[in-house]
Amino acid sequence: MRHPALLTAVIYLAGLGAAGQFSKLAVSFLALSETYGGRETTLGWAISSISLVGVVLGLFAGMVVNRIGTRRALIGSLLLGALVSFWQASLPAMPWMIASRVIEGTSHLLIVVAAPTLIAETTPDRLRPAALTLWSTFFGVAFALLAITAPALIALGGLPALILSHGLWMAGAAALCALALPASAAYTAPPQSHGSILARHVTAYVTPGIAAPALAWLCYTLTFVSVLTVLPLLMGGAAPLWLGSAAPLVSIAVSLTAGVALLSRFRAWGVVIGGFTACLAAALGTLALGFTATTVLALFAAMAFVQGSGFALVPQLNPDPNARALANGAMAQMGNLGNLTGTPLLIALYTGAPVWGPFAFLALSYGAGIALTYLIGRRASPARFSIDGETRTR
Repeated sequence: MRHPALLTAVIYLAGLGAAGQFSKLAVSFLALSETYGGRETTLGWAISSISLVGVVLGLFAGMVVNRIGTRRALIGSLLLGALVSFWQASLPAMPWMIASRVIEGTSHLLIVVAAPTLIAETTPDRLRPAALTLWSTFFGVAFALLAITAPALIALGGLPALILSHGLWMAGAAALCALALPASAAYTAPPQSHGSILARHVTAYVTPGIAAPALAWLCYTLTFVSVLTVLPLLMGGAAPLWLGSAAPLVSIAVSLTAGVALLSRFRAWGVVIGGFTACLAAALGTLALGFTATTVLALFAAMAFVQGSGFALVPQLNPDPNARALANGAMAQMGNLGNLTGTPLLIALYTGAPVWGPFAFLALSYGAGIALTYLIGRRASPARFSIDGETRTR
C-alpha cells in the first residue's frame, strides 16, 4: 500500500483536471467569443451545460461509481475527459461543442464523486479530515492556475492550445492514477434493488447521512460563486480588481490552516454548523458596514470552514463505501444546483432591494445551512471517527 499522502496528491491532480473542465472555457471567454462569434447566450450554454448535467445526473453518478468501482470510475472518467478535450481542440461547430460539453459533464461528475470517495477509502482516520479539506480546494486552485497560464497558452496557439493542454493533463492524471491507486481501492457495490431513478433519489434524500452533507453543500454553493460574480453590483462598481481573486484564495488559506486544525479536534458536523454561524455573523457585517473589501474577505474566510468540513462530513456520517459514493453524488448534484441558481437569485433580490435583498439571501442560505445540518445530521446513523488517534462513536 502506497503512502496515503501520495495517493491523495495523485487524486488531487485528477481533481484539478476536473475543475479545469469547467474553468478552461470560463477563463478564456474572450477567446471563445472571438472563435465562435459574439453570441453571449449560446456561449453561456457552452460553459454552463456542465452544471446542468450535474443537476440532472448528480445522484446517478454516485450509483454508477458504486456499480463499476471507485478506482475504475476515476480512471475511466479521466480518459473520457481527455478524449473529449482532444476533440474540442479541433474547434467543432457550436452545436457539437455544446454536445461535447454534455459528455464532458458526465466525465466531470464521475470524477468529483469517485475522487473524494477514494480519498476517504485510502486515508486513515487521523489524516482523512486534512486530506478531504485539501480536496475541497481543487476548484479554486484550478481556477487560479488557469487564470495565470491560459493567456500564455492562448497567445502560443490560440484556444486549441489551451484545450489540448487540458486534455494532456487529464491523460497524465489517468496514467498516474492507474499506476498509484491500489487495486484494492476498487469497490464493487452489491446489486442494486430495482426501482426508478426518482425512487432512488427519494431514498437517498430521506437518508440523513446522505441528505445532510448534500443540503449543507447547497446552502454553501448558493452564495460562493454568486457573491464573487455579483461583487461589482454589491460594491456599487467600486470593487477593486484584486478582490475577485483574493477572496477565494483567503478561503483556501483559512480552510487549509484553521479549518484543518478544527477538524483535528472536533467532528465535521459541529464544524459545519459553526462555519455557517460564522457566515451568518459575516453577513450581518455586510448589512451594518456594506459590502467592502474587509467584509467580503471576512465572509469568504467564514465560508472556508464549511468548504473543508463539508467533504469531511460524508465519511463521518456514512461508514459504508456504497453510502459515501451516493453522498458524494448528492453533494455534486446540490453543488451544481447552487452554482446554477445562486447568481440569478442574488441579482433578482439585489434589483428589488439593494441593501436588504443581498443580506436576506445570505441570511436565509446560512440560516438554512445551520438548521438543516443540525436537524438532519443528528438523525444520521452513528459513525465511527477518530480524534487524536482514539476511535469513538458519534
